[in-house]
Amino acid sequence: MKNKKFAVIGLGRFGSAIARKLSQRGAEVLAIDINQDRVESLKDDVAYAVCLDSTDAKNLEAQSIEEMDAVVVAIGTNFQDLILTTFALMELDVERIIVRAQDPIQKRILEKIGVKEILSLEDEVSNNVAEQLLNPSVLMSIRLPDDYEIIEVRAPRIICNRTLGDIGLREKYSINLITVMRKGNLDGKFHILGVPDASTKITEDDIIVVFGRSNDIDRFLEINQ
Repeated sequence: MKNKKFAVIGLGRFGSAIARKLSQRGAEVLAIDINQDRVESLKDDVAYAVCLDSTDAKNLEAQSIEEMDAVVVAIGTNFQDLILTTFALMELDVERIIVRAQDPIQKRILEKIGVKEILSLEDEVSNNVAEQLLNPSVLMSIRLPDDYEIIEVRAPRIICNRTLGDIGLREKYSINLITVMRKGNLDGKFHILGVPDASTKITEDDIIVVFGRSNDIDRFLEINQ
């Protein structure tokens, strides 16, 4: 993620977590909030932390906001400020604007004013809960456009102690394995093994991360329960 530049506006728990994660991944992050205490708490974790009123387009323009690869608007306490900030970003022709919606009504309003990318935590939480109820082995589920999905799932017993070449996830189920997470012997924590290949063997207690169409993933889970 080198040379990527992002701005995060609204430094509550959600916005701060995004800003820190982007910075940890090597991005140049501009963190913005109207609350000085929130800015101070994040200033050592990001490239720039600025206290300003983001509803004023002139303030954003002074930070060269239009040069960012993307801007995340994560204002959670004042929907009017979120709307005004988003509108200011649109007026400044920011290339990519991602806005957090707190509920379905906010989501509809954001859609009406032309926001293309909306983060709906309600949708993500409900999707994860539903998946975990239907498939207890599923640890995480992310819905993507066009009926695609990424899931973290405990490796089904039927595929353990077999190589990926032997299992044939793509050939049999039309899904792709992104990576494998395996528990370390020393610290007991799960670690990513990197990019797997046909010789990678799945072992008991592994967590696999797979990508594919939702119906293909459901079929894989159902067959291998």
